[in-house]
Order: sequence, then structure tokens, then C-alpha cells
Amino acid sequence: MAEITVDMIKELRARTGAGMMDCKRALEETGGNMEKSIDLLRKKGLAQAAKKASRAAEEGRVVSYIHHNHRVGVLFELKCETDFVARTDQFQDLAKSIAMHIAMANPQYISKDQVPQELIDHEISIEKEKAKTEGRPEAVLDRIVEGRMSKFYERICLMNQPFVKDESKTVADLVNETIALLGENIVVGRFARFELGGQ
Repeated sequence: MAEITVDMIKELRARTGAGMMDCKRALEETGGNMEKSIDLLRKKGLAQAAKKASRAAEEGRVVSYIHHNHRVGVLFELKCETDFVARTDQFQDLAKSIAMHIAMANPQYISKDQVPQELIDHEISIEKEKAKTEGRPEAVLDRIVEGRMSKFYERICLMNQPFVKDESKTVADLVNETIALLGENIVVGRFARFELGGQ
């Protein structure tokens, strides 16, 4: 097993933002493998984020973002548990990043549970008909529709959308990573997107 040095712990801490002891334990668990340690800390952090999701988030910030062409603007509310966390650079960077994402990706809803049932039913019936006209077998229709509905939610729901600056992660992943980093529940609140000439 590789010797775990202070420099390795410092590097892992710099790359993940995790505590020194957490970094040391992760390196010990993975035999000193830096990339595996990063994955391990991310998984643990996301598990902790899920546990924190039930805690009340009454503090936070309202941020604004005006796109460089001055034709699109966003007001966005991001909530957390304490004003201390709301004042951190990481929290404020997250709020600004999501506001910028909203300006560019134009989501209609925050999450799937906000999408009206009649819109979901309508979309399912369209996708089912489309799959039938493509000659897809009846046995796989539901699976095809499920896949297409997943793409539908990606288009219209903020939390499901790939983050515009890094499409390897969703907006939900971004929020969960910051929860893991800051140790508090973070909740995406309301947003309003204005586009010049729009309704």
C-alpha cells in the first residue's frame, strides 16, 4: 500500500474542498489513488447531501444576471440554512452560475414535480404516437417513451438540464456538490427570466 503523505492529503483537499481527515481516510481506503479518492469523496458528499435535503433552508440570496447582449435577464433565489453560508464565495458563485444557466437554457420549471400532469400526459401521448408511426414494436413502446420523456424533462426542468458550462453534470449535480462542500442544505428557489420582446 502506498504511503499517504501530507502533500497527497493537501492535493486532495485542494481538488475536492473536503476536510483533511476525510481526505486522509479516502486516500487510505483507495491505497493512495488520487482519482479514486476524488470519486469516493464525491460519492460520500452526495450521500451526505441527500441526508441534508430535509433540513429547512430559510436564508440565502436573490441574484440577478443580465446577459452580455442585454436582451435576456434573470432574477433568481437560492436558499440555504444560515446567513454564514449565504455569504460564502462558493454559495454566491453557485447562485450566479445557475442564474447565468437560466438565461442561456431557458428552463420552464425547477423540477419534474412542478410540471403539470396534463402537460406530461399530453407529451406521453405524442411520443407514443410518434413511436408507433416509426413502426416500433408494442413491447418496447413504454421504454422508448420513458427515454424520450427523460429528454423532455432535460429540456424544460432546470434541475435536469446539463449545466451550460460543463455538460457532464446537471444543475442538480452542481447543487449537490456545493451541499457536500458547504455542509448545509441548499434549495433552488424561484426564478424569473426576461427576454426582450418576449411575453
